[in-house]
Amino acid sequence: MRSSSMTRSLAVLTVAAAIAVGGTAGTASATPASVAREAAGAQAGVRLTTVENLGLNASEAAYLQDWLALYWGYPGAADGQLDTESWKALQRFLQAKWGYLGAIDGIVGTGTVKALQRRLTAEESYHGPIDGVAGPDTRAAFKRFASPKD
Repeated sequence: MRSSSMTRSLAVLTVAAAIAVGGTAGTASATPASVAREAAGAQAGVRLTTVENLGLNASEAAYLQDWLALYWGYPGAADGQLDTESWKALQRFLQAKWGYLGAIDGIVGTGTVKALQRRLTAEESYHGPIDGVAGPDTRAAFKRFASPKD
């Protein structure tokens, strides 16, 4: 059995490594660091949740979570942090309506972003490529998607 100080140290080092190696905001897929962070957390008995808001502020993310809870089975609180469960619900939406073919795993990978870009092209004035990269234009259109409609 590991001591709590060792567990905390492992968690801190893993998060620090994830930030150093794969913590850039522009990455659209799971990085080796995020996979290592998840694995290290599981080994240490600590659940480390990856949050990827793709440029949304907490209010916009909470609005999106309310919508996901209402229509797509999001089970969590509208806390403004798009975690794995939020993205699983969004993947269910993207699978049903926008051609997402990947696993419902909550990982914001290329396939998830491509399906999101298809939706954003159709209804949020996104004019960029369907390339799976969550760049500035994708993020701006995602903000429009997650904003309350009049």
